[in-house]
Amino acid sequence: MNISFFDRAAGYFPDLCFKMPPDLGIMLGSGWGAALEPDEILFRASYSDIPGLGASTVKGHVGEFVLFRRGLKRVAAWCGRRHYYEGAGWEPVVLPVEMLRRMGCQSILLTNASGGINPTLRPGDFVVIRDHINLVGANPLVGQHVAEWGERFPDMSEVYTRRLAELLHASANKLGLRAMDGVYAYSCGPCYETPAEIQAYKAQGADVVGMSTVPEAVFARACGIKVAGLSLVSNLAAGISRRALGHEEVMAAGEAAKPSMAALIGDFIDRL
Repeated sequence: MNISFFDRAAGYFPDLCFKMPPDLGIMLGSGWGAALEPDEILFRASYSDIPGLGASTVKGHVGEFVLFRRGLKRVAAWCGRRHYYEGAGWEPVVLPVEMLRRMGCQSILLTNASGGINPTLRPGDFVVIRDHINLVGANPLVGQHVAEWGERFPDMSEVYTRRLAELLHASANKLGLRAMDGVYAYSCGPCYETPAEIQAYKAQGADVVGMSTVPEAVFARACGIKVAGLSLVSNLAAGISRRALGHEEVMAAGEAAKPSMAALIGDFIDRL
């Protein structure tokens, strides 16, 4: 990846974003755009104004960076993400994580909408990601080694930090929300998976499947950032669902879960 790409993006942000490290970085995936309850907005910017990032091309992704305060916590949130399937390369996908690293952020919460594979899951459930399977066969760390991003061969034994997962479960339990630990399978997209593929992923141990999150998680872990992963089950995966899959279903699930998502993220922030 091209370091100057990230340098140009960093130059856009005011000193306010760098003078004090955020207590948490958040990436809000499909349907999660309204899950923030800030006490005070410190800075906000449209993705289209951030060099190299560009406006999100996917419905349900607001495309806005927001630095805010909730209680005594300082939070940097990316409302929407860029995906590998959009064809712009890895730089826009991991740019939010790299900006958080440069801001001094030590923890990140990655959210997404996913298809349920585990038969105990139903739409509206949450899955706290404990591990993932990269089905894409591509990695954002391929290329020239950048020392600031950690070791050449980073350990991935614990991508998702146990303590952060425990806090997510504690928040879900307090709020009475259904949340289980699970393995997230990362598929490239933009096609939904075939029923045969879903059965193969199930045999590999996947509980949910989606088209995001893993690149950011891998990059963050390599950089030494603590990672939490949280997935909203928006639909049942192909072959499990009895109907054709579509993004409208994902959007509808996110809309229905707005109050739960906002409460869960808010309580999680308060527990940090």
